[in-house]
Amino acid sequence: MTNGTGPTGTTRRKFSTLVGVIAATTLLAGCGPDASGPAAGGSPSPTPTPKEALLAAVPDGTEGAFRFTGKDSSSDISGVVDPAAKGMDLTAAYKDPEHGFTTRMSFLLVKEQLWLKVKFTGTEGLTGLPKLPNRWMELDRAKLTDGETAPTYEGADVGNAGPIIEAATSVEAKGDRTYTGVVDLTKGQAGEAVGEEEVAALGAAAGQVPFTAVVGPDGNLASLTLAIPAAGKAKAWNYLVKYTDYGSAPQLAAPTGSAAQEAPKAAYELLNG
Repeated sequence: MTNGTGPTGTTRRKFSTLVGVIAATTLLAGCGPDASGPAAGGSPSPTPTPKEALLAAVPDGTEGAFRFTGKDSSSDISGVVDPAAKGMDLTAAYKDPEHGFTTRMSFLLVKEQLWLKVKFTGTEGLTGLPKLPNRWMELDRAKLTDGETAPTYEGADVGNAGPIIEAATSVEAKGDRTYTGVVDLTKGQAGEAVGEEEVAALGAAAGQVPFTAVVGPDGNLASLTLAIPAAGKAKAWNYLVKYTDYGSAPQLAAPTGSAAQEAPKAAYELLNG
């Protein structure tokens, strides 16, 4: 198939979607788990409840760099989170249902500096797609129409496990460091973390969403899975967060030399289109 303008217009719309998807993974401001407790030298702390123990396992930035995998109703995201660099390297992919090509977009964030890398696959026979360099393109946030949608570092818990667990109405500790329970997605910022439209579509079922969480041998959260039920025409799906390789994932740094360049005009046209 040959199309001189269709793919470009479609890609611009999908870039906006992917930017939103990756930006949505960043921690909701002010939503980390409550780390308050008795002052040092006070009475011994009581045995934590299962909910408190699970919240204590959510990454808070002291664990070193780690890998992240996330999945929601329409996308998959993976990458590395490096709290020391206040950085993330996150990648999302989208397959265009009309033209069949796949857009793979990565954002690299290191201490407020932001880079973008884009790769198209399955484009045989297509024309009209932008010509972009195969390297990190440094972005100027001032040139973005909506700079607030671009990723920013707000905390280590980029999958928003903390806000979701905070909204749990019941948590039970099972064997092998596994926890199960029920989350009320209408509470706090859990709905914003999962997706406000998806939560609204659930109706009353949003208040009773089952979850399973696993804590690794190191005491850090390994995974959190929400079993979102079917609603209307929407099929059931899982909201998934996985954190792995705590302290052993690669540390992030700004790309240098031939690995990076300033973003060309075509990159901003895609992001702003």
